[in-house]
Amino acid sequence: MNILKGVNTRVLLQDPGKGIDLRLLEKKTSLRFNKMPGNLIKNPNGDEDLEHWELIENGGDQWRTDDIPGDCGHTFNEESITKFFCTSFEQCIKRQVIDLLAEGYDPENLDIAQPTVNVEDWYCGRTDCGCVYNLTVSLLDENQEVMEEFKPDDVTLDPDCDDCSWKKVSHTFTDYGPGLRFISFEHGGQDTKYWQGWFGVRVTGSSVTIDL
Repeated sequence: MNILKGVNTRVLLQDPGKGIDLRLLEKKTSLRFNKMPGNLIKNPNGDEDLEHWELIENGGDQWRTDDIPGDCGHTFNEESITKFFCTSFEQCIKRQVIDLLAEGYDPENLDIAQPTVNVEDWYCGRTDCGCVYNLTVSLLDENQEVMEEFKPDDVTLDPDCDDCSWKKVSHTFTDYGPGLRFISFEHGGQDTKYWQGWFGVRVTGSSVTIDL
């Protein structure tokens, strides 16, 4: 049996006379079994209106929630997700900052394991108006300084020439170094025609999970 399976060999201390430091092996194994399951984003789909979200920008007619598919909208492929957030004619950005220690993660274990951080988000446009979508996810240290960041190019959707149905964007953070304490998840956008109302990008299904 390969006892190194699932072990971060970069942090194992090895004595030529004794082999693997079993204390670190035990710590890594314990971390895997004490995995904090589930999505770390609270209210990812708008079921609780805008609860748990910090509204960084709230332009136009401001953020709101609606039921899928919504006016001039698109169906979603997961029955468990029934609502979405919608943006307006000026920039709408919302954010959650996840405190990993408050969520029950041990700082020493985070530094040793540097667990994989998985990010997902879903966005779509309307059938009658174009929109812009943006996303920024940052790994932060104890001072909330950026360690690593995922910030794809803004996506512009035009229903006259683009498929504006629900699309998933995803990213995986690995090997980011010790010190991870917070994760910032920020997304939003607006419409491209400056129409009064909620004709901008729609978002739902936001997810941040950690594999241990």
